[in-house]
Amino acid sequence: MNKIILLLTVFILSFVNAQDKKDILFKESPVILKINTDQLYGTLTIPDVSKKCPVALIIAGSGPTDRNGNNPMMKNNSLKMLAEALAKNGIASLRYDKRGVGESKPAAISEGELVFENYTEDAKSWINLLKQDKRFSKVIVIGHSEGSLIGMIAGAKADKFVSVAGAGDAADKILKSQISAKGMKQIEDMTFPIIDSLKNGKTVKNVDPMLNSLFRPSVQPYLISWFKYNPQTEIKKLTVPILILQGNNDLQVTVQDAENLSKANTNSELLIIDKMNHILKVIEGDQQANLESYNNENLPVSETLISKIVSFIQK
Repeated sequence: MNKIILLLTVFILSFVNAQDKKDILFKESPVILKINTDQLYGTLTIPDVSKKCPVALIIAGSGPTDRNGNNPMMKNNSLKMLAEALAKNGIASLRYDKRGVGESKPAAISEGELVFENYTEDAKSWINLLKQDKRFSKVIVIGHSEGSLIGMIAGAKADKFVSVAGAGDAADKILKSQISAKGMKQIEDMTFPIIDSLKNGKTVKNVDPMLNSLFRPSVQPYLISWFKYNPQTEIKKLTVPILILQGNNDLQVTVQDAENLSKANTNSELLIIDKMNHILKVIEGDQQANLESYNNENLPVSETLISKIVSFIQK
């Protein structure tokens, strides 16, 4: 009899806790941002609440990464999961396809004309759109990977800024470090003078064909514009509250990067998340398991990440 009462008590407590922690329902709708003749496409995720709520602009990382955190070669839905988790906690979000990516592909700028400022100006336009929306109480920028730097530059127009797996050094320095890690001096001798020239704003005419994937003439204007920005300098300019999040299982960005960002702006809060990798997933296994997660849409994002972002936004 006592055993039955104990089981019944456990069941009731479990039911009450589940009710207390019941997730907020949400809905998603497409959003189009018109910039001159271009159209950028995004997804607005709004919790089912009766009053104004905060809204986060989620900025994806580099290359062909779309609004959900995926690209043509992999699907992990990391940013989609982030948006849904925020909504379940009463926080709206807008995630979007950058120009040339996903549904925003028609808004692509030719490679020879594309510059980093195209991305930062687009982010500012999305922030303006959200600030004009009366349903939202404040606008937070969440930048992931390269989106962290984009978000820093655009973030002065927001109320709070969150950097997730953001680089802590300028791209030219990171590129040199990556090349040096290969331990091939011949490649260093070929590439470092090109990087230095681009850093100084000067294009390089004669590039060895084997280096075309990195330094072809049409991509050099973008590299020049990108190399201009040092994340430590940009984050120092922000006067809004800042949260810096970094996983210690990240194969692309280091804990040192996050610490560099934190030191650059004392108005920031830093959290290193144990076992979290670059795409916000917790990895218990080895490097192979880490890599495999990039194409696993069922593996959830870190609960610690979500909890920290939610508390930061709500305070």
